[in-house]
This record gives sequence, C-alpha cells and structure tokens, in this order.
Amino acid sequence: MEKKIMNPRNKDDYKDEVLSLRRVTKVTKGGRNLHFSATVAVGDGKGKVGIGSGKSNEVVEAIKKARMQAVKNVKKIEIVDGRTISHDMIGIQGAAKVLLKPAKAGTGIIAGGPVRVVLELAGFKDVVSKSLGSNTKINTSKATMNALTAQKSAKHIAKLRGKSVEEILG
Repeated sequence: MEKKIMNPRNKDDYKDEVLSLRRVTKVTKGGRNLHFSATVAVGDGKGKVGIGSGKSNEVVEAIKKARMQAVKNVKKIEIVDGRTISHDMIGIQGAAKVLLKPAKAGTGIIAGGPVRVVLELAGFKDVVSKSLGSNTKINTSKATMNALTAQKSAKHIAKLRGKSVEEILG
C-alpha cells in the first residue's frame, strides 16, 4: 500500500474569505473592456495565513487565481497562549497603517473589515486593532500581514540576546 505524501500547501487545508471584488474597466478605441479583480485571504486557524490577488474576465476565475496566489503567500505566525499576539505592533502598507495590540482572555477580536478576517483566519482569539490612515481593503489587509509577520516571540528574543525566556519575561 502506497503512502500519500501531504502537500503543505494543499488547498483543502485552508479556509478562504474574499476581501475585495472589484469591477475594472479599461477604455480603449474599440470600447470598454470589463475585467474583475479579487483579493482573497486564506488561513488554517492554527497560525498560517496568506493574502493574494487575481484578475480575470470572469468573477469565479479571478477568485480562483487570487486563492492560488494567497496559498502561495502563506506565512506562519506565532500565536501566544493559543489566543493573542506577543506585543504591540504597527503594520504599514502604502498609506494604510494597522495597530495591533494583545488583549486579555475573553476580549475577542476587536477589529473591522479585512483586519478582522485576516486575524480570524490566522486563528487569533483576543486582539485589539485600530486602522489608521487609508482604509483601502487591499492595503489594510497587507498592513495587517506586515504587522503579524514582524512579531517577535519571547523565545526568539531570548535566543538573540543569549538569555533564557524567564530572564526576558522577568
């Protein structure tokens, strides 16, 4: 009997959510050309999340391309105590800024729009967020990803400083 090798980027492992679906028109000499642009976030709820964009003449095809791109862009994010982030962080993408703060147990995800979707797909339970600057869905979601990937765990900082985790946490 042959063993099946699991592909780490198997598309069945991820839940997806459409963040943005736009109709884009290009005006040419011959008339208007209509296309669709989609932005999709995927995540497994256990610390892996990714964002992708796709364009096509058909809505379904644009979403499919965006999902494939998002699965390629999946990043591993550390979840502290199985529920929150390790420290305050500001993520920036273009003119969009997203402030993420850890929260006490039971607080829930206090965020709106694409920030909430990305945090839920990543598997966070207690995070407070504030969107600053531009509120473009694509840039806000990318700023959230930038903030999450810039997180440094206590274990990582202890290793950098050559100390134990207990010394870092006090």
